[in-house]
Amino acid sequence: MKGLVLSGGKGTRLYPITYTSAKQLVPVANKPVLFRVIEAIIEAGITDIGVVVGDTAEEIQAAVGDGSRWGVRITYIPQEAPLGLAHAVKISQHFLGDERFVMFLGDNVIEGGIVSLVRQFQDSDYNCQIVLTRVPHPEQYGVAELQDGRIVRLVEKPRQPKSNLALVGIYMFDHHVFEAVNAITPSWRGELEITDAIQYLVDKGYKVYPYIHEGWWIDTGAPGDMLDANRLVLDEITPRIEGYVDRDSHVSGKVTIQKGAEIINSVIRGPAIIGQETRIVNSYIGPFTSIYHHVLIEGSEIEHSIVLEYSRIVDIDQRIEDSLIGRNVEITRSPLKPKAHKMTLGDNSKLGIVCNG
Repeated sequence: MKGLVLSGGKGTRLYPITYTSAKQLVPVANKPVLFRVIEAIIEAGITDIGVVVGDTAEEIQAAVGDGSRWGVRITYIPQEAPLGLAHAVKISQHFLGDERFVMFLGDNVIEGGIVSLVRQFQDSDYNCQIVLTRVPHPEQYGVAELQDGRIVRLVEKPRQPKSNLALVGIYMFDHHVFEAVNAITPSWRGELEITDAIQYLVDKGYKVYPYIHEGWWIDTGAPGDMLDANRLVLDEITPRIEGYVDRDSHVSGKVTIQKGAEIINSVIRGPAIIGQETRIVNSYIGPFTSIYHHVLIEGSEIEHSIVLEYSRIVDIDQRIEDSLIGRNVEITRSPLKPKAHKMTLGDNSKLGIVCNG
């Protein structure tokens, strides 16, 4: 089998974080989401992976490389414009050939990986298998209708859903999908929709089956989703301390302190992760917080947040919560003070927090 990862989206819902960076490279628990997707595919025994790239191709290629860090082969497939998921499959036919494959959206995080899914598809005669999960508001998603254990209809954001099973963004196909993607026409938004391609397979009598995922799943397309994914992944980490913690600091719960990090006269309450070469001085880092590499946090408190690399947060006298802070951001004290701080800051930003004297 082969893997196909879609990594061409612009990530507009994550602006301003993604003005200058690919959304798939924003880290969850200090690892880019795209890396987590690739590792999930590798864990399932797949070593030949195609990555569909768009405007951020150069950055994606620089980060991922040729796959040698994981012992696999990565092939890049350029998509000239975001013309739909089915279009991404269509342009990948030269890479995929007649092999079965798993398609995984590069900004999704899923609990437990896809090993059992891939094994089930490999052992079956299915033409297509779609990962579904139960959601509380199915009208907000693409929804699958089942009959006798098979998928019979897909409806995008139905007003009156006939099931609560939403499409997760992980799909299994055999070569018949190319018949489908070449037969369908663009939707009202000018894209070749993967739901239309799957519906074509259903209507033509191909074997299309669901795989019901019982764990959590997050589409990390918006800041709140990123924080949710970060919280869920941090809760699964194995604690380890590879950096330096001085005798005046207190570390409790599931905490990972990566190589070169320094914790000085500070409190770290897990689950949390502190990245390489980061310094935490006279500060409090609360649960569900990821601090990436080469960050300085001094005289400040932060909780349930993500801070990206090379940022500085210094002398902030109120706790920062529920925040996604980009690369090279500088947050320092200014003269007047609001009562709370909540922010999404893009790369290379500088923000002065106002405080009363």
